[in-house]
Amino acid sequence: MHHHGYVWTGPKERFDNEALRRPPHPRPPPPPSPNDPTGERLLQRYREVAAEFPTSELPPLETAYWLIKPRSLVRGTWDEAKEAAAWLGERLAEYAHRFSDRHHRDTGRLSRLVDSAAARLTTGADVSYGFYLERPAYLSLAVVTCSPNRSTPTLPCPLG
Repeated sequence: MHHHGYVWTGPKERFDNEALRRPPHPRPPPPPSPNDPTGERLLQRYREVAAEFPTSELPPLETAYWLIKPRSLVRGTWDEAKEAAAWLGERLAEYAHRFSDRHHRDTGRLSRLVDSAAARLTTGADVSYGFYLERPAYLSLAVVTCSPNRSTPTLPCPLG
């Protein structure tokens, strides 16, 4: 078992585009009937999401799906949960001054988040944190357990 780290920052409105953050349904919609513009739009939208989801840099709604994103998005890989949690702590410290909520900047609170992450990663769980930065930006941090992932064991390791 090992862990991969991911970071995304960007406009909150882009983060809110949930259609691009959700994996497409395993079965596409049925082919539309002739002269069915609604069915045709649905099928076209399905195709767009199916093509864009695996390549999009946007954080997935389900943390485990980071594993199918491009390998270039992996910001670090660790064999030990403590090392992965330490990386997460470094990212929290790096961005803390930009958190829009003063409460989230508290170093004691951030330390507890890192400790909690280490404990969860040790069990094989994933960790995902999100923070509003200066408006309207958003920060998403994730550490995903791999080989296998506990929630979705069929997902491949992005490093092969």
